[in-house]
Amino acid sequence: MKQYDVVVIGGGSAGLAAALEIKKQGIDHVLILERDAELGGILLQCIHNGFGLKVFKEELTGPEYAERFVQELLEMGIEYKLNSMVTKLNPDKTIEYANVNEGFVKISARAVVLAMGCYERNSGSISIPGNRPSGVLTAGSAQKYLNIDGYLVGKRVFILGSGDIGLIMARRMTLEGAKVLGVAEVLPFSGGLKRNIVQCLDDYDIPLYLSHTVTDIIGESKVEKIVISQVDNFVPIPGTEKTFEIDTLLLSVGLVPENSLSERCGIILDKKTKGPVVNESYQTNIEGIFACGNVLHVHDLVDFVTEESRKAGRSVVRYLNHELNATNNMINVLPKNGVSYLLPQEINLSNLVTPMDIFMRVNKEFKNAEIVISNGDTVIKRIKKKHLAPAEMEKFILKDVDLTGDMIDINVAIEVQS
Repeated sequence: MKQYDVVVIGGGSAGLAAALEIKKQGIDHVLILERDAELGGILLQCIHNGFGLKVFKEELTGPEYAERFVQELLEMGIEYKLNSMVTKLNPDKTIEYANVNEGFVKISARAVVLAMGCYERNSGSISIPGNRPSGVLTAGSAQKYLNIDGYLVGKRVFILGSGDIGLIMARRMTLEGAKVLGVAEVLPFSGGLKRNIVQCLDDYDIPLYLSHTVTDIIGESKVEKIVISQVDNFVPIPGTEKTFEIDTLLLSVGLVPENSLSERCGIILDKKTKGPVVNESYQTNIEGIFACGNVLHVHDLVDFVTEESRKAGRSVVRYLNHELNATNNMINVLPKNGVSYLLPQEINLSNLVTPMDIFMRVNKEFKNAEIVISNGDTVIKRIKKKHLAPAEMEKFILKDVDLTGDMIDINVAIEVQS
């Protein structure tokens, strides 16, 4: 059985950034396993700009952003295998994968990095009533058809869900000559970034129907009409129906970390993020297995994925060099009032390299609020925020002065200023 120092599962933005950082830190025997035909992941179909402002201090398209990392990987001679599907990950860090050239292969690693990304929720996961004709597909699928294959999936389009991919596709379809009749969002606030609401909907006069959802799909072999209704606490309100004649319904109803491998391996998953529970070193509950990027939690910006994955890569090197303390004396990082999740979920103070970034999302919109971080009943710091929304990931920093050896738990809550 061939052994590697590190095996990275996934060759998207997270996997590339982690592998490059590990190599730069002096670990030579690194392998990337990628199931697609090219490195770069979802970035390859994101031909709009807006990437790289934090990492490269310039605005790039998705393929341009990915190419920077792929070129560096080639220059550094990091081994990678394309069209290679990982079929099993074991707690002893043995990995089974398959491809056309090698067949079924089993390898082992001293450390593993999970970087499989995320997938889109589809119509089956949200139980839309009505028929199941063609013309109903996820926004990401439509993006791939258009930007990679050059195929426009429809001319009269409606979008369910206001996630960022759906918003971007509303603009993209419009630019290609389609008529986007509207976007419905079941929540009373958008699921996408504010800038995408403005640039992709407002600038093209595309209406956004908040607190609305699709309540019927009409059509046999091909979708012909949809009905949307206003909702109250997710229940459709009779008499509020609106009918649209369409040929395409795009779904942008959320992204879910791809963790089937993790779950079968025995890695503990967070109920909110759907990704692994990790500590300050991005290590899971199984020693030597780390996670980063959208497989860990869904990010707003690829720049954040890159920064996080580089940190995970440095932690992998510390683990291989026996510099991580394996004690179980963990401090829990706990979401309280108004907070949906926090990451990392655990901190081992003996392994901490400060300043420590803590990522979080709120569970509803807040205005003129404070993020209150406390150690038990003792408030560590307060951070004022004019606006907080579930669609926008927040980050705060803990420094040496904030973290002491007698800490109980770190609690994070939202308080609205009167």
